[in-house]
Amino acid sequence: MCYIQYHAHHGVTRFARQGAVRHLYLALLGSHTILAVVIVPFILTTLYRAWRGRFERHKKIARWTLPLWFYVSVTGVVVYWMLYHLYAQIAGR
Repeated sequence: MCYIQYHAHHGVTRFARQGAVRHLYLALLGSHTILAVVIVPFILTTLYRAWRGRFERHKKIARWTLPLWFYVSVTGVVVYWMLYHLYAQIAGR
């Protein structure tokens, strides 16, 4: 919710680099954004099944949920780093 609130008030920050690094950034951002939406029902279902003690069904979906959640978490940090730190370091030289 904090992410949505921030971007609703802050607006868009454009990635200033060009070339292959821009394509990499956009690919990471696109996959991160899509999977961040897709992962929500996976997480809720995984937690619900564990909470209800349905551990066999929980394990079946958790095999997908955990790696997807890790990917979304890591790509979020990488996208942030590329947008706010990588270019700032290069431009500061």
